[in-house]
Amino acid sequence: MSETLPLTESTTAVAPDAPAVRKRPKPGERRVQILQALAGMLEQPGSERITTAALAARLSVSEAALYRHFASKAQMFEGLIDFIEQSVLTLVNQIMERGAQSDASGTQQAARIVAMVLQFGERNPGMVRVMVGDALVLENERLQQRMNQFFDKIESSLRQCLRPAAQAAGVETPTVDAQVRAAALCDLVRGRLQRHARSGFRRVPSEQLEATLALLL
Repeated sequence: MSETLPLTESTTAVAPDAPAVRKRPKPGERRVQILQALAGMLEQPGSERITTAALAARLSVSEAALYRHFASKAQMFEGLIDFIEQSVLTLVNQIMERGAQSDASGTQQAARIVAMVLQFGERNPGMVRVMVGDALVLENERLQQRMNQFFDKIESSLRQCLRPAAQAAGVETPTVDAQVRAAALCDLVRGRLQRHARSGFRRVPSEQLEATLALLL
């Protein structure tokens, strides 16, 4: 499983003494390169608010070149959020579908969802700063709203897993029980990701996860 932005490679064969020739990116490649560069800058511990000037400098292009591919910096962050949503929510659906096919308990499915989201954060530290909102401070408010909606979807999926488990356990109020446990698990995910970002990516989100989930589930 790979949760990194797709890489593009472009090489040009030249004579030993020939000057280096910059190959024009194919359609769509420059957009990917811009998003890769933005994600890379977000991986730097303690990095300040990223400006389009700094992003352009990292890519050795003009700011105007950035705006040929994205109407605004907010749209660049939306590109990262699109990647986060597509990667994580697709895997959430796969976990639930496979769980239903294999008769895995709802509790097991919920635990796998939590572990998967935290592993995604470990493998994509730049994305973590977007997920917890650190990178979105002073940016367009709709970006933070989208991330809030993302976690709402995660929590909804956890509730969907946990309600049948509560019913099977004979809980008197399975809906309420599932809501409480799903909210606690989602808070755990957000808290672990926040700690990962605030520690300069030194504290891994999955630290003692199995023992923690045993207390919550």
